[in-house]
Amino acid sequence: MKRLVALLCLMATVSCAGPDNSKRPEARPQSAANNFSADETIDRSAQENKQGGFFKSLRPVFRSPKAAQDQRRKQKALAAGAVCGDPSIQGEAVGRVPGRISGCGLDGAVRVSSISGVRLSTKSTMDCGTARALRTWVDRSAKPALSSKGGGLREITVAAHYACRRRNNSKTGKISEHGKGRAIDISGFRLADGSEITVLRNWTSGSSSKALRRMHAEACGPFGTVLGPQANRFHLDHFHFDTAQYRSGSYCR
Repeated sequence: MKRLVALLCLMATVSCAGPDNSKRPEARPQSAANNFSADETIDRSAQENKQGGFFKSLRPVFRSPKAAQDQRRKQKALAAGAVCGDPSIQGEAVGRVPGRISGCGLDGAVRVSSISGVRLSTKSTMDCGTARALRTWVDRSAKPALSSKGGGLREITVAAHYACRRRNNSKTGKISEHGKGRAIDISGFRLADGSEITVLRNWTSGSSSKALRRMHAEACGPFGTVLGPQANRFHLDHFHFDTAQYRSGSYCR
């Protein structure tokens, strides 16, 4: 028995003295599952710092009851005044507008008072296609171009909208797009501080010339026809925008 015990001890000694080639456990990367604070709740501060506040973005935004009520009232008012199925286009439905000469008039007309919070100096009659094109241009071009001037754009000065007439007010010739409710003429822009930018005065001079030229260029696309001071003598003091469609694409001058 003593020899057996001695033999077992000898074997254990040899085994312990041999090289240790076994793999050691590696530390696992830290995860949200083991980020517990002292009170055993999950501590997400590490993830928020690493991910730029991702978890914060999931938290609900709390508003005061009055603020929530004001927001609901505003949304209700916008919905009530919306035309063309778009709350950003405010006005009233007109319906059928007859023309006094052949080729004039339109169905489903609307009278627009503001676009994306920007007033029109005159409530303007047009079809919904033209109203939507105007909204696209206001959002993507007019408001950004004037955002750094006078507190931003507040009103668009309308020189003409629907009018049953021929092109350039001629006695003969084709019916103008104005006579079909597909055109609007814009002569200027009023800013939040009360100052005004006009096509006639600022197209070639002043710090607003660049903004006017940008707005003119970027109307090409939303509108089918874009005319300005360089088009001809009839457009020296305004922009003409209409939604006529051409096989060759937009006509812009």
